[in-house]
Amino acid sequence: MSDPPRKETDVARRIRAHALARGRGPQEIAHEIHEQCGPLFGTSRVKAHRLAHGVALSDIVAQVKALYEVDGKPPPRLGETLLSAYESGYKRPGPEYLHYLCAVYRVEPDELDYKSPCICGRGHAARPGAATVPQPRRPERHAAQQPDVPLVGSIIPRADDRHWVDVNDLRGPDRADGPLSIDVGEEDIVLRRTLLQLLAGAGVALDGQFLGAVDGIRRKMDDTLVGATVSPTMLDQWEETTYGYGQQYQATPSLRMLCDVLLDFSEVRRMCDKRQPVELQERLCRIAAQLSGLSGLIMINLGDHRLARSFFRTARTAADETGDRQLRAWVTVRESLVPMYYGDPREALHLARKAQDLAGRTPGVAAAMAPAVEARALGMLAMRGRGDAAPSARRALVRGRSVFDQLSKTDTGDLVFGFTDRQMAFYEGDTFTNLGDHKHGDEVLSHALTLYAPTDRVDLTLVRLDRAMCKLHSGNPDAALTGGQEAILDLPPDHRSDILVHRARQIGAAVQAKHGEIAGLREFREALAGPWVTSPTKEQSSVPPTEQV
Repeated sequence: MSDPPRKETDVARRIRAHALARGRGPQEIAHEIHEQCGPLFGTSRVKAHRLAHGVALSDIVAQVKALYEVDGKPPPRLGETLLSAYESGYKRPGPEYLHYLCAVYRVEPDELDYKSPCICGRGHAARPGAATVPQPRRPERHAAQQPDVPLVGSIIPRADDRHWVDVNDLRGPDRADGPLSIDVGEEDIVLRRTLLQLLAGAGVALDGQFLGAVDGIRRKMDDTLVGATVSPTMLDQWEETTYGYGQQYQATPSLRMLCDVLLDFSEVRRMCDKRQPVELQERLCRIAAQLSGLSGLIMINLGDHRLARSFFRTARTAADETGDRQLRAWVTVRESLVPMYYGDPREALHLARKAQDLAGRTPGVAAAMAPAVEARALGMLAMRGRGDAAPSARRALVRGRSVFDQLSKTDTGDLVFGFTDRQMAFYEGDTFTNLGDHKHGDEVLSHALTLYAPTDRVDLTLVRLDRAMCKLHSGNPDAALTGGQEAILDLPPDHRSDILVHRARQIGAAVQAKHGEIAGLREFREALAGPWVTSPTKEQSSVPPTEQV
């Protein structure tokens, strides 16, 4: 007796042969392949359907391209590598590719293990009147023995079938006269209650329920980054709202800002949970990526780097759906600020360089900001004793300034989605400070202070704290403590976010490391022990943490 097949393709071939001999169709064969090969080889459902048809990756790619051609669309970028990533589970097909894969295999998304509804809103199984591709002629003596198995992609929808249906047609008879569910969840209730408390001037504690609601909204967006029926006018309004947050970001207390952004983020998620035409998908995913990235920035300010990373991960997922490398680069360079303030500068350096690769040679926000972040990270490494970091940091600043000078006024006019001249000056001054060039650093930071508006509280305070660090490097620890303390106390209590207090404590730690327990340190620590806006995952202690920068 021969040994049983040991390869996935051999097992699938044997299953297919026996199933065809019994007259079974491709869907039944795919189900059986998945049942038997899944536990042995991890075979996904989408791969099981290809194996059920007995074809190669190149055949499926050719079928999809043929359907694109029939629909009068330009050839897709789908290739064997991307299709293999879908089959292995490393990537998930976007709404349009999922539609064409369903058309090729003549199944619904559920059969391919994708829970999202197809954007076309129509079934992909064989329908009366659907055009078919003639099957090859077989010798007549075998005709009775051949099961009637359709070829891959043998159903090509008629022209009048290829349109998106209105969401009202999908309600079903039991909901024909009623409105669609708006899916207001517990997360929205928690956020609205917190927002009302803030508006009433009441103290709000960042507890587990609030952070659970924050992360719950992000997770729902992860699960529902698919089509929704929205109008272009509605998307115009959401885009204006999103960019409006870029203007309010620094002037609004972080917790209040987070509530506003996440309530809109939740609404966008609900729109994503419904069907939409493909041409609107990219715009909606862009809004989702920007709101998620902005939420990540706010979580940095609140000191919760875990949730910040989670929001940036969601932003990457949404940005990938748009295919916009510049947007992906913006998400990546903004994510680099997490390890910049709360982690390892080597990781910040890696993310900054990754953002530069994504941005390419086209002058843009990320292309200018990423070298500046790289310079800051290298400056931090130079301060820790890495000898080759200092010259590399200066070269990165030159590259960043060169790209920055090519940006448009639109790109240099937004503190969140752009990169402003005051931010560039702040990054340059911070780099010089970390490199030990305190005189040059103080000059640049002094210039940056003149560029910031009084309402740009986060960056303005960070610049003042950097100037305090310059005073320490110049040998004046008392002035450093005074400057750091004033920078924090000049802020309204609801603007004293964790990132600012954390940076101020680093000044105290640096003073203690260089000059010991001097007289002003106790008063400095007592001043920083007051209330501030922070995450409960951060320890609220008056003892300064170990210096990380």
